[in-house]
Amino acid sequence: MSGHIISGPGNGSARPSRQINVVLRSQDTFSTGASAHALESESLPTVKPLPSMDQYADIQKELEPMIGMDNVKSLVYEIYALLYISRMRSEAGLSGGSQVYHMIFKGNPGTGKTTIARIVAKLFQKMGVLTKGHLIEVERADLVGEYIGHTAQKTRDLVRKAIGGVLFVDEAYSLARGGEKDFGKEAIDTLVKAMEDHRNQFVLILAGYPAEIEDFLLTNPGLPSRFPIQIEFPDYSVDQLIQISELMAKDRDYILQPQTIFKLRQHLMQEKQSSMFSFSNARYVRNSIEKAIRYQAVRLLSQYANSVPPKQELMLIRPEDLKWENRP
Repeated sequence: MSGHIISGPGNGSARPSRQINVVLRSQDTFSTGASAHALESESLPTVKPLPSMDQYADIQKELEPMIGMDNVKSLVYEIYALLYISRMRSEAGLSGGSQVYHMIFKGNPGTGKTTIARIVAKLFQKMGVLTKGHLIEVERADLVGEYIGHTAQKTRDLVRKAIGGVLFVDEAYSLARGGEKDFGKEAIDTLVKAMEDHRNQFVLILAGYPAEIEDFLLTNPGLPSRFPIQIEFPDYSVDQLIQISELMAKDRDYILQPQTIFKLRQHLMQEKQSSMFSFSNARYVRNSIEKAIRYQAVRLLSQYANSVPPKQELMLIRPEDLKWENRP
């Protein structure tokens, strides 16, 4: 596969489920001539039908409710289409190709990188690329040891655990921050060697802030070519974060009052303007909603000390339930 560098925010729904059909033209549709005779004389292998279950259906069910991320959803579908057609080519006696699926995820915290990594792992398992489809999520502290040789051993152990699945390294750029004498470089070298030693046995995904990941790739000239798929995870807009908050509340059988949504919107606008890199997108919204649910519980216990709150009250998140540090 050629390198995919896909960027740009999205605000649509998941791609519709599509059936890929391969149609072999019958011989009588070709005009007479040398090329037609050549095709007639060659016995084309029959394409064996793939299992009737649509392997993408379950993946789409997970992607569909996700807000935005159109670029990410498109790439996941591209990978599925490539795997599907590659199997058809192999069944037809054609070269299926040897693809490399190691990836770079560029995005701020809370933009869905870990969630998509899990979905990708599941897709690879369904399509037969990975035997297990599990996700091993690690960071610098899990890979870097305390003495010479310790880092390589820790990294190799984690690679072994990831065989058959995906090894997801968050904040991967931190491995290169210590310079030449830092043990982080040993972790990088061990990962690069593992990609060769265990070719096609696991998928390595490096993730982190966009600018820092770009700098990290420059530390080793061979790194960019080893990761042909690079995906940018844009920050969510305020409107998308409000949609996410309403879905989070709905999933828990809560309802955000219009005044609550207005208060949350004003707060998110302030946070996005002032926080920059520290703003954690959907993660921040989830924490805010979960905290509001706790405050609502305290409020209801106080208001209905000697009675049971009506069902509507048990569901409503009021503006006073939304509280943040140093804010009303």
